[in-house]
Amino acid sequence: MLRSQLVFKGLGAAHRRCIYKGIGYTDKDIERPHIGIADAWSEVSPGHSHLRQLAEAVKAGVWAGGGTPFEFGVLSTCGNVAIGFDELKYELPIRDILAASVEVMSKVHSFDGLVLLASCDNIVPGLIMGAIRVDLPTIVVTGGPMLPGMVRGRKLVTMQLNEAICNLEIGKVSEKEVLEMENRACPGPGSCPSMGTANTMQILTEAMGLSLSGSATPPAVSAERIRVGRNSGRQIVKIVKKNLTPSKIITEGALRNSIVVEVAIGGSTNAVLHLLAYARELGIDMQLELFDRMARKIPMICRVLPSGPYTVVDLHEAGGVPALLKRLSEGRLIDLNCITVDDSTVGDNIRNYVVPKSDVITTIRNPTCSYGSLAVLKGNLAPNGAIVRTSAMTRKMFRFKGPARVFDSDEKACEFLLSGRISPGDVIVIRYEGVRGAPGMREVMQTSDALVALGMDKSVGLVTDGRFSGFNRGPIIGHVSPEAMVCGPIAIVEDGDLVKVDIPNRRLDVELSEEEIKKRMKRWKPPRPKVKGGYLAIYSSLAEPPERGGAISMRGSRVQAQ
Repeated sequence: MLRSQLVFKGLGAAHRRCIYKGIGYTDKDIERPHIGIADAWSEVSPGHSHLRQLAEAVKAGVWAGGGTPFEFGVLSTCGNVAIGFDELKYELPIRDILAASVEVMSKVHSFDGLVLLASCDNIVPGLIMGAIRVDLPTIVVTGGPMLPGMVRGRKLVTMQLNEAICNLEIGKVSEKEVLEMENRACPGPGSCPSMGTANTMQILTEAMGLSLSGSATPPAVSAERIRVGRNSGRQIVKIVKKNLTPSKIITEGALRNSIVVEVAIGGSTNAVLHLLAYARELGIDMQLELFDRMARKIPMICRVLPSGPYTVVDLHEAGGVPALLKRLSEGRLIDLNCITVDDSTVGDNIRNYVVPKSDVITTIRNPTCSYGSLAVLKGNLAPNGAIVRTSAMTRKMFRFKGPARVFDSDEKACEFLLSGRISPGDVIVIRYEGVRGAPGMREVMQTSDALVALGMDKSVGLVTDGRFSGFNRGPIIGHVSPEAMVCGPIAIVEDGDLVKVDIPNRRLDVELSEEEIKKRMKRWKPPRPKVKGGYLAIYSSLAEPPERGGAISMRGSRVQAQ
């Protein structure tokens, strides 16, 4: 029997049925499978501004499939609005609020299945974490990419505007040029069409089997996107009847498929946090080192910004995720036996797929990047690990060493950089931006954008215990763990200490003796917490370190740095 019927059937449930009848539902509606539709629609982001129309398509599909839809709202934010402000620290912690929202609504209202509507960076993974927790049959309907803007005959995306703002401060572009870009960079609804975190997570959601095959990349404004909604609405009723839940779909094999695709597309480094958080919710032991082992053997075959000249809309025209999976299957890099919400395997979905000819997706034998698109570094500066997106940096910077220039915030480092107080050969170290330090593991965007704008991404390194936007590029190393706030080694680095990066050998070190490091750690005193109350204080006290996903743990207490 359906969960909803256990709650809504019989005379003893009259008071429950009465509530739904007060909304307008009939007895027949209440007898059908109850499908909760979590809708991240809002008027604060183009990534989510079109989801109300998409929700109507999903509901039409649910009705047509024999179910009854119950739409409810969940919060959605846009980190791009918070760039340059301290409030950017909220972006990662909201995953846990979203997960709790899905959990509470699903439990209280006894839904039989879920459809999750979202587009952007932390919203998609937050909703998925909630779906994993309640383990109800679930389909994710993502909002798709926006069309690229056009300025003077050239395609334009938001990451280029962010860099132009830095160029304005140093006089490389005019106010008129920036205003022109501002008016054209976001021409309509959808997620920013580069391979930022939003599109990375939409693509990985399809790759792991939680969205319908071919559904991640149709543009937000397309009729195809509406059809995705309707088809998902019909399909959720079918998989409810088969009890095809996330725990049966997001297996270890499906997570590995997601890592393969993450490396193959040159995806955002934030995906590492999200996939680790999924594994924690599922109770799967997935270590950070797995990403590095797979990155060493998986070539990058996608040429989308910031690792190539194309947009995600171009990727869709080149075949989208099915084309990527087909190419990867040619090298036997994908587990074809994983089940998807299509109620078929990955292999079934792509068996007869013919990849269109395109420069956007290359082949395994002729990859865009043969050495993998990310690397996990360790050393005395990052004993528990750090992440770098190798596909978005010049190979010249794969090995670099220089004197540390140490800052306790992104803003201060950016100020020094723009004022000419950072020299070629320096290594900028930004700390106290981690899970506990920010708190919230802020995206270090201002300094990384300024590096590119100044043309110093080929001569200056950046190391931080914070994280980066999926738009960012250059020799930027994040997720350093343990973080400064728990007296990780990054806390005791001083100006002038030599920091050495060796990506081929996966090393991140500061040239100090073990004795000197221990001596400085004994002298170290923690700074006052930046936030003492509210949700961020709760998050700071309960969240896991980045190598365990950076989310509030539902499976035991946080492992502290020793």
